[in-house]
Amino acid sequence: MMPDARPEDAPQPLLAHLAELRTRLTWAVLTLLVGFGVGYVVSDTTFGLLTLPLKQAFGEEAGRRLIYTGLAEAFVTKMQLALFTAFLITFPVLAAQLYLFLAPGLYKHEKRVLLPYLIAAPVLFFLGAAMAYFYIFPAAWQFFLSFETGTDALGLPLRLEARMSEYLDLSMSIILAFGISFQLPILLTLLVRVGLISVETLQKGRRYAIVILITVAAILTPPDVISQLGLFSALYLLYELSIIACKLVKSENKELSEHA
Repeated sequence: MMPDARPEDAPQPLLAHLAELRTRLTWAVLTLLVGFGVGYVVSDTTFGLLTLPLKQAFGEEAGRRLIYTGLAEAFVTKMQLALFTAFLITFPVLAAQLYLFLAPGLYKHEKRVLLPYLIAAPVLFFLGAAMAYFYIFPAAWQFFLSFETGTDALGLPLRLEARMSEYLDLSMSIILAFGISFQLPILLTLLVRVGLISVETLQKGRRYAIVILITVAAILTPPDVISQLGLFSALYLLYELSIIACKLVKSENKELSEHA
């Protein structure tokens, strides 16, 4: 037997895989339900945190508010906030369930390889979410508010009366977009590790990567230059860091092949 072989290397019946999948899905759903309950309880706090950047952009001006125009809009939005919070707080647990589903089919060295990705995914996600909240929101909201006009303007003054559902949908979408976009290093290093792409291709393809990253930033962010440049800059930095990580992966793969 290979030194790294699993005692359960005999072919597993399909029903065993389905039973394991059912177990992991059950835990994932239960985790989300618990997270949803917690998210609903703290939904007012979540609402306050998400609207804080807009409140700060408004400044000390009195009378600023968010509105809702549909009878059920506030309730539905509260449910969305609870689901959003549930995803954020249970993301590490969901990633762990995915790992536990894959682990029985992996060798020991494959488990050691996968574990850092399991840790890095939530860390990168929350780094992306933090960048969106602390850097993109203030700049983007100030940009959009700059189109307001005062009472001394020719014609009617232009003031923002934002709907709560639209504002929160935009805020949550940006946070999720940044969190998911920050998974780029994981994606690229995995592609290099399995041989679907090479480090040389990543190095030579910087020009194409720039075009792709600019397009992604334009799609995922609000239509303002500040947000788009912010996401593009972060993604390009992650791209360069991914190349360094891929070089380390390449040297590790080479060492493993030499000792095989």
